[in-house]
Amino acid sequence: MKNKKKPFWKPLLIFLAILIAIALLVVFLVWLGFTLSNRTNGRLVSSGEERRYLLYVPDAYDPAVPAPLVISIHGFAEWPAHQQKLTGWNKLADEFGFLVVYPEGVDFPRRWRLFNDEQESEPLDTIFIRNLINTLSQEYAIDPARIYANGLSNGGGMSDMLACTLFDQIAAVGGVSGAYLYPREQCQTSRPLPVIAFHGTADEVVPYWGGPSDAFDIDFPIVPDWAAWWAEHNDCQTTKIVERTQGSISGVQYTDCGNGADVIFYSIAGGGHTWPGGDPLPAWLVGETTYDIDATRVMWQFFQQHPME
Repeated sequence: MKNKKKPFWKPLLIFLAILIAIALLVVFLVWLGFTLSNRTNGRLVSSGEERRYLLYVPDAYDPAVPAPLVISIHGFAEWPAHQQKLTGWNKLADEFGFLVVYPEGVDFPRRWRLFNDEQESEPLDTIFIRNLINTLSQEYAIDPARIYANGLSNGGGMSDMLACTLFDQIAAVGGVSGAYLYPREQCQTSRPLPVIAFHGTADEVVPYWGGPSDAFDIDFPIVPDWAAWWAEHNDCQTTKIVERTQGSISGVQYTDCGNGADVIFYSIAGGGHTWPGGDPLPAWLVGETTYDIDATRVMWQFFQQHPME
């Protein structure tokens, strides 16, 4: 008796089932990895959305003494815990006794919305940060004159937007490889606001000289022009060129500004889309990370010199 041949399509179905199982496993592992790394410890509802954040309170915090608050904002496709690891803000918080909060963006990949919603008087993400500050101020002794914001890439753009929209609560801002896309005509502050920024000349994600990049078909501004805009906006009278005395670092410092709101812009020769002095990202993906300057420590020194007047 002859053996019956198996239908030719059965092995194909088995092969497809194996491929689907592998794909589902990969998706699950990616989701699990993101969930485990994207740890947060705080939630609030803002504009009808549940928003999350990662808060760090140093052991030296004394509820009887109002402390500064540093808001550090992740970039596009990043998350709070990675921003914490990348920047090293917690180490400085232990040293100087301030609180650090790492808010989380929206959607997937995570991002910040650098525009006004037609239904809101303020951008939704500005409202979230305002609510976050108010929530933390109710739970901890926060010094209202020493609240600072900073961020990387899309998060740097978010810090710039906060300077334009939350100037009544933010004392000074900092940006690293910032995507400064908030429209300048909408940046109507009632007071000069101190700004410090860092940008690599070889940044291929957010180009130093503006225009689109391989990663994003967006007309990014020329970053030195953006810094000069802030200097003009702050009515700065003196421009000082910072010579390259620290390896790859040079820059420009604008002083004699209204309310002492200085603007400092550091250029990193050959620097990529990275956080200077921070935890390095893969060079093949974002370029070189410089250790000629520690952006976090320099930023904190700048913040210390610029409480809200």
